[in-house]
Amino acid sequence: MHRKLRLRNRADFSRIYRHGKSFANRQLVVYWSNKYDIDRFRLGVSASKKIGNAVVRNRMRRMLKEIVRLHEAEIRDHVDIIIIVRNGAVGLEYKELEKSVLHVLRKATLLKPSRR
Repeated sequence: MHRKLRLRNRADFSRIYRHGKSFANRQLVVYWSNKYDIDRFRLGVSASKKIGNAVVRNRMRRMLKEIVRLHEAEIRDHVDIIIIVRNGAVGLEYKELEKSVLHVLRKATLLKPSRR
């Protein structure tokens, strides 16, 4: 992912947690908020110490960023997204995690409508 598309500022995280909406499944929680002064979406990933040591947390963050990068054309524009990793996601294979990410994004209406 491009650096411009990452959420890193604590104030942005706080704004999204406070004023955003959320959806969840067993593996992930997604918070999002509209932000119209950006032309694409921005992503932040949060993995607490509860899910494992630094190796596990960083692996989960890398996998989620890669999944979002591969599906970035399908994600709505003008939105800030935070993905929080839950314990259920730790043991998943890549394809299962990808399916879970797409499920929770679809549930939160963050995916663009498909052109069928």
